[in-house]
Amino acid sequence: MPLPWANYDQALAAINQIVPYKTTRADLRAMHIDPTTNPSITILTYTDLLARFPAAPAVPAGQLERGIADCLRSGKRCSAYWISIRQVKTKRVGNFWLDLFAFKRHTITKGWTFRAMIVFVGDTVVYALGSGRPDVTEEQTSRNPLGPLQGVGEAIRPHGL
Repeated sequence: MPLPWANYDQALAAINQIVPYKTTRADLRAMHIDPTTNPSITILTYTDLLARFPAAPAVPAGQLERGIADCLRSGKRCSAYWISIRQVKTKRVGNFWLDLFAFKRHTITKGWTFRAMIVFVGDTVVYALGSGRPDVTEEQTSRNPLGPLQGVGEAIRPHGL
């Protein structure tokens, strides 16, 4: 199923439309932020959130974000959506023959990543925050002077030596 967002900016804009203490799960479904139709969304329980915020009980009152504090105080009524998207494409470039025989491989990775947490008390959103990398561009080159023979020595060496 395709994602409802084509890029980082669209995903962040969707999260920024959420109004804490006003937006509901039904509102999120209308915005295509629904774990039943979007495979990038994980449902977190109260205990999952406790594991993600282990220092929360030690934070002085008033210093923890209001929505997170309200959620953790509400116990089992507290839940969250964790959104994690990695939309990247990797392309091999360079000399076909050097790549085919593993002498030299050059790859370029392009795309974007996005993460967000939407915290609920009951069916009402109390906190939402998104982050990520709007532009992922990575290059990697690997060289094997012996090409396909590079790892043969390890493969034929007797075990135990």
